[in-house]
Amino acid sequence: MNRELRYERLIEASPERAFDLFTSPAGQQAFYGNDAPGWVVDSRCELWVGGVWEIAFGSPSGGIYQHRHVFEAIERPRRLLLTTTETRLDESTLAFSTEFTFAPRDGATLMTMVQWGFPSDELRDEHGRGLPYAFDRVERALKT
Repeated sequence: MNRELRYERLIEASPERAFDLFTSPAGQQAFYGNDAPGWVVDSRCELWVGGVWEIAFGSPSGGIYQHRHVFEAIERPRRLLLTTTETRLDESTLAFSTEFTFAPRDGATLMTMVQWGFPSDELRDEHGRGLPYAFDRVERALKT
């Protein structure tokens, strides 16, 4: 059974610009952000192979999710490969792999996120629900 999650979006920016924004504090805030009142994103990133990108996000009333990504590969401006550990609201952990690619497409960038290693279809699907909104926010941040 394939438990891979794949999401892609054509973004009106060069791969360099999309990659640089995504790996910046503003891009990380955009990707994990939410326009809901009280939503918080705390992101700390060491952008080097072996470095850690830690993110806490959510609402104090609904719970804070924590992701700890370790950079396995950084190929600016084309690819990021991360090992991800998520601490869930019930304090359980979930480990999976995440890859972002930034491919040139006629003056734009095809940004793709692939995650794999989910133990169930339900967890894979849960992770996919917020992706359209996350990519919307990255696109908006590129326009500012």
